[in-house]
Amino acid sequence: MSSASADSLDTVLATRLETQRERQRYRLRVTTGTASKKGGHLIREGQETLAFCSNDYLGLAGDPRLAESLAEGARRFGTGGGASHLVCGHSEAHEQLETRLAELTGCQRAVLFSSGYQANLGVISTLLGRGDIALHDRLNHASLLDATRLAGARIERFAHLDAADCETRLSALDADRRRLVITDGVFSMDGDSAELDALATHCERHRAWLMVDDAHGFGVLGALGGGTREAQNLDPSGIAVTVGTLGKAFGTQGAFVAGSETLIDALIQFSRPYIYSTSLSPALAWATLTSLDIVRDEPERRAHLFSLIERFRHEASSLSEFDLHLMPSATPIQPLVIGPSWSTTEAGRLESHQGGNEAAALALAEELERAGLWCSAIRPPSVPAGTSRLRFTLSAAHTHEDIDRLLSALFTAAHRLSSARSTLA
Repeated sequence: MSSASADSLDTVLATRLETQRERQRYRLRVTTGTASKKGGHLIREGQETLAFCSNDYLGLAGDPRLAESLAEGARRFGTGGGASHLVCGHSEAHEQLETRLAELTGCQRAVLFSSGYQANLGVISTLLGRGDIALHDRLNHASLLDATRLAGARIERFAHLDAADCETRLSALDADRRRLVITDGVFSMDGDSAELDALATHCERHRAWLMVDDAHGFGVLGALGGGTREAQNLDPSGIAVTVGTLGKAFGTQGAFVAGSETLIDALIQFSRPYIYSTSLSPALAWATLTSLDIVRDEPERRAHLFSLIERFRHEASSLSEFDLHLMPSATPIQPLVIGPSWSTTEAGRLESHQGGNEAAALALAEELERAGLWCSAIRPPSVPAGTSRLRFTLSAAHTHEDIDRLLSALFTAAHRLSSARSTLA
């Protein structure tokens, strides 16, 4: 027996946890609650805070109309599905929601999953196996990469948002193998969007399939909230597989896959995560129907959201004087990357956070927290080394006054920490 296996389980795990703490990457769960009738506000450890870290892009998670629909759904269908969709867990609520989601995406059909992670695993493990190839954008979401590994397929990567590099690499792959090009629609850490038209063209030319995970685009982008594809005026037929989630802009929970009739039928028959999971709560499916109505009937929510984005970007661009750089993003995800000059700072308040610009990201987040603002620091491994950031997510629940409060606190924190750094360096 090896020395590692001779150690107790707790001893082995405690060593890993201590390493995580030493690297300042130990994460804590925070118990939250929504501050009633105060959009954008959350209760954090008993204190009300203005949050800029939620993916509730349209402010629907706390909308009373969804709460009423959820209660109605629970009364009509019960709180739980009771079984998998293929046993007795598929309800009228699920069927109606799948029909509506197919309409929103412009696809022939859609199928529900309990989470985006499960949807990505279900699709990729159904389409690919050993010997097949998945060509990923380099910054794709972890669930897409994990799903590819679990499917046993080979992972290849192309440069982020570089459709030309995608084609170069695609042309070099074995044409006798199944080849699936995979990209996020909107990238969760950077807020930028894939060039779907170019990717679709390359896939068609090389007889590959295109899969788009548009978790952060649906409900937000496009005149009707149809996501990145609608915003870019791409015909739905150019995308073989579309994945979306319901726990972000739609304010509920779950995920879906949309595509051709044949694709969805194949997922129902062959996708193990679908076959062997209890169905999404039918009450949540019923509530999401109301969410879809709001997304369709209240475009002013998106208009307000984009006015907030414009206001924030116009002012926050001046933070570059502190070596804090706003990334190019036209979506509610607004990352502020810590510049290289912060990496040399190991003094003062930053001394307690080993790791260069990771330290600055943590310090800035703490300064904002003291001002009653909540924005989590994003550090490796969630983002590449040297690109630690504050990732601000804006919501239609925010007001222009909320944005002004955030900007004021940001500039104050940046100036204070920058001055402390100059004095102590």
